[in-house]
Amino acid sequence: MDENIGENILIAGNLIPKTPPVAYYIPNFITDEEEAEIIKHVKNAPQPKWTQLSHRRLQNWGGIPHPKGMIAEQIPNWLQKYMDKVSSLEIFERKIQPNHVLINEYIPGQGIMGHSDGPLFHPIVTTISCGSHTFLEFTRRLDTSEEERNINPEFAFLLERKSLLILQEELYHNYLHSISERKVDVVSVENIRNLDLCSLKYTDGEILERKTRLSLTIRHVPKTSKLKLKF
Repeated sequence: MDENIGENILIAGNLIPKTPPVAYYIPNFITDEEEAEIIKHVKNAPQPKWTQLSHRRLQNWGGIPHPKGMIAEQIPNWLQKYMDKVSSLEIFERKIQPNHVLINEYIPGQGIMGHSDGPLFHPIVTTISCGSHTFLEFTRRLDTSEEERNINPEFAFLLERKSLLILQEELYHNYLHSISERKVDVVSVENIRNLDLCSLKYTDGEILERKTRLSLTIRHVPKTSKLKLKF
């Protein structure tokens, strides 16, 4: 366990049990008013800020991560507020603070294939969910990508709206995480490992209808550069 996290009672009390190390789940990390503020600013972002993919659209804030280095861009105040809120948990080292936010929009029926965040980022990933819940599913990384896409997930987390998820260590390096493309989710007491930490009580077999979800993935990009303009 990260020694910085171990010092934080709030984080330590939200360790997700019965999973490989390490995952923490904090329900109601943000308020209703903060969630509404985030949704408003994301929706009001200029159209060029959106990148349209085949199954979802997204926004990059702080720059575009690249193996040669991210050209750092200023984070707007409304978003820096939530980066600071994550930083206040002391999950990052003092010299390694979040400098990038990826915002994904998922409408009901949309998801994302199994993936890992990879070497472009410091191996701690934090995610705030807004607007809707989702099930984040985990599969152990294999050598063959085709096999990874076809095996069933080992377990899942229920990410409620307004919650914060923190992933690191083995779950960052050795597992892929994904979101299935469906409009409803069915609660499985056996499969979902963080139910005891959730803000609401859920029953086995309960059906949860998805709404439009915004995920704010807050991370640190170690390799950055400043844009040099030549005139």
